[in-house]
Order: sequence, then C-alpha cells, then structure tokens
Amino acid sequence: MQDELLTIGRFARLCRLSVKQLRHYDDMGLLAPVRVDATSGYRYYAPAQARDALAIALLREMDLPLAVIAQALAARPERRAGILRAERDRLAERISRDQARLKMLERLAESGLPGYEVTLAREPERRLTVVRAVCAPAEIGTRVGECAGRLLPVLGRTGIAWEPPLWGLYPLDLEERVEIAVGAQTPHGEGMTGLEFDVLPGGLVAETMHIGPYAQLPLAYNALFFAIHERGLRPQAPAREAYLVGPAEAPQEELTTRLIIPVQENTA
Repeated sequence: MQDELLTIGRFARLCRLSVKQLRHYDDMGLLAPVRVDATSGYRYYAPAQARDALAIALLREMDLPLAVIAQALAARPERRAGILRAERDRLAERISRDQARLKMLERLAESGLPGYEVTLAREPERRLTVVRAVCAPAEIGTRVGECAGRLLPVLGRTGIAWEPPLWGLYPLDLEERVEIAVGAQTPHGEGMTGLEFDVLPGGLVAETMHIGPYAQLPLAYNALFFAIHERGLRPQAPAREAYLVGPAEAPQEELTTRLIIPVQENTA
C-alpha cells in the first residue's frame, strides 16, 4: 500500500500547495494523511486526497475560514451547498459594505469633509408606533428595511392614519448587538399585534440634514457629534433619523434624511 502513497512533498507539488500548508491542514483536522510513519513522522497521502486538498486551497483563496471549510468538507452535498451559499451571501454583504466605503472615500478625496449645518432646536414630543429588531451594526440597513416591511402593512390593515415621515431610532453606541426601531407617528398605537407604542420626549436637540445614500450617513453623524461636543452638550439616546425622501421616491443621490440627537447642557 505504501507504494501507492505519496510523500508530503510529492503530494504538495501535485496539489500546488506548500508542505507547510498541508501540515497546517493536518493540525486543523481538515486533511489528515493516510499514514504517518511511527519512526520518522513522515506523512503519506493517497492520490485520491488531491480532490479535497484542491478544494481546500480554492476555498481558502476565497478567504473562507478554515472552520467553515471543515464543515463543508464533512457535510453531505445538500448541506454543503447550504454552507457555501451562506458564505456567498456574507461575501456579497461585505462587498456591498466595501463598495459603500469606497464611494465615501472617493467623496472625501474629491471634496474633503462635506459641510453640514448643525443647528439647535426644540423638538416636540412624538408618539410613535414602532417595530424593533436586535442586530449587529453591519446588519442595521437590512433590519431597517425589514422593520418598515412589518410596520407599514399592519398600519394599512388597521386603517390607522399615520403622519409621514418614517422614523428610525438607534443607540448612540454601536456595540456587538444593538436594538433599533422603525416607527410612524400615529394618534395611538396600543393593542396592535406585532407592534409597540413609544413616546419620544420633546426637548432640545441638535440636528442636521443629509442628502445622499444612507451608506454615507456616517459623514453627517461625524459632523453632528463634533458640533455637539464642541458646544459642550451631552448627546442622549436614541439618535433619530427622519426619512424625508426615501428610496421609493428618489435615486440614492437624492435621498433626504434628517438626523436628530437629543442633547443636554453639561452642568459640571
């Protein structure tokens, strides 16, 4: 049988991998040699293992984590397809975020930090009917759309009049998991299945207007928080976004969002 096996060096050349990579895959439990010589410790591989070795190399080239590759190799074909599709979706989401960052960097390179006029105003109390979600910061855009998709049909079915625009409510600190909400101003909100009722207290706020894609909202928040701290004020949660012109009404470059953060004067 040993005549049919390949040394680790020959197997590495066959699979266009390095000996170091093969040893690492063995240590990770991804691709164990068929035989290890008890005296010398030399590893021997069967030619049939080249298929798995090449698959590992290909998936690593796509930056899939070794743990995910191990799951895919050990799974049945239908389960393996599901694992790879999930990684595809994560990759697509990452590409979308990177494209948004690229556009933001291009905007900064061309014209520097955009000028945002930050003003102080008195915001009235607002009664909102809301739906909430808990998600990672990178998922906020998707979850906002899902929340709006849950909110509007229920409002339509119940016939409750609501006053545009839609509102987004967000924490000030983006931790590993955050709670967000999407709401609409309504005269009442109790007793509607799947929805909650919230009151945003009135008071002093700092606000600015952002025109452009939602992916570039961090530019507006940067200006808003800078102005708040420069004026010696303390921001209060939640940050509020009013979607004055949404994706159904205009192209990305013309989306209009009002950003509002309640503030308090520092008394210290």
